[in-house]
Amino acid sequence: MTKQEETQVILDGLRTGMPEVRGVLIATVDGLSVARSFADDMDHQRVAAMSATAVGLGKRIAETLGAGEFTETSVSGRDGNAYLYAVGSTGVLAVITRSDTNVGHLHIEAREAARRIAAIL
Repeated sequence: MTKQEETQVILDGLRTGMPEVRGVLIATVDGLSVARSFADDMDHQRVAAMSATAVGLGKRIAETLGAGEFTETSVSGRDGNAYLYAVGSTGVLAVITRSDTNVGHLHIEAREAARRIAAIL
């Protein structure tokens, strides 16, 4: 199985394993979409670019505050959320959810997915 196929299996499993997940995406820290699995017609290129920007800012905030290495951040809205996880030092895992997501369960699944993807990449 290629790296692309391995990462796609992880993304598909994360999205289908939690029905409240609308989409998942791996992006480079430069904002390029690497792999994705979306339930609806989301602009994956825009999501990739914004996710990389948010993670870049999160890294700078963590560094400035002396909080150690950046691991994750989130953006919450009335109708949905975006959870962004570092994938090693070169990638971002973006998980787009409905607002009724079980955040504890999501973190368990997404952190493991980010760790597995980092090992592949």
